[in-house]
Amino acid sequence: MVQICQFGAGRIGQIHAANVAGHPKSKLRYVVDIDGAAAHSLAEEHGAQVTDVETALGDTEVDAVVIASSTDTHADLIEASARAGKAVFCEKPVDLSLERVDRCLAEVERLGVPLMIGFNRRFDPSFAALHQALRDGRVGKVELVQITSRDPGPPPIEYVKVSGGLFRDMMIHDFDMARWLLGADPVEVFASASCLVEPEIGAVGDVDTAVVTLRTAGGALAVITNSRRATYGYDQRIEALGSEGMVQAGNRRPTTVETSTAEAVSRDTPLYFFLERYAEAYRAELDTFIECLAQGTVPDVGARDGRMALVLAEAAVESWESGAPAPVKG
Repeated sequence: MVQICQFGAGRIGQIHAANVAGHPKSKLRYVVDIDGAAAHSLAEEHGAQVTDVETALGDTEVDAVVIASSTDTHADLIEASARAGKAVFCEKPVDLSLERVDRCLAEVERLGVPLMIGFNRRFDPSFAALHQALRDGRVGKVELVQITSRDPGPPPIEYVKVSGGLFRDMMIHDFDMARWLLGADPVEVFASASCLVEPEIGAVGDVDTAVVTLRTAGGALAVITNSRRATYGYDQRIEALGSEGMVQAGNRRPTTVETSTAEAVSRDTPLYFFLERYAEAYRAELDTFIECLAQGTVPDVGARDGRMALVLAEAAVESWESGAPAPVKG
């Protein structure tokens, strides 16, 4: 039984805690959060205890930690957990500063503890099947990947102010997906972006609508489109074109019912929010982390993946600010 301490009892923390508690090979031992009421509520729900960082990491019965707290705590908690000999699962990103990420990952490497980064979209059943089709060569050599990711509405402006911006916060998932699907690291990034949805987002120096093109050394391309507004729901689609065909993964809907009349053909709109859309993916990524610990294997989504997604985000910011393609300095 893998004993786990979780840092963070907010929205994502509630998802992870339920998945840890529901796995037959793991137990949620501790919950740590600066919000005492939230920590106690989550701990009580899953039979865990509330404690502080030092007590949790000092407990030799704790095998691993799940970090689902605010981004500004991630690097410090990763390092502290690694020094305590605990395996680490951490939500993206490791940090908003690449320099801080590099210091953190160097410490993790020195200590030799397992580290998995929470890029949950790799574990979505449809996206995983699409990726497998590409790796199996079913559509030949990958030439063009298109990733669509659109939120139903913008987040609160207070969140935007501390998020690091659309490229580092929202699109960082898509940068990871692009690398994963292309099977190669991009060498050049070109970004174009606007503020069309919420003027307050522009007022704090961010954007809400963006298109990014990535190119690999071999010439393969990925195009990512992001928007903070899709009135019809949470829009998540992927299309990959290869030399011998195409593979697609579409939106998830509440039902597969389709109504056809003389006037129109209609069906359900996409699932409305990411917690619904990626419920299976969140569960599958925690299952993978726990199974890796139980079997002594290394998680597939590791430190370098977390770092490279931020490297691509930084290149996108550079390109957006300069109006020219930016090299990937990774």
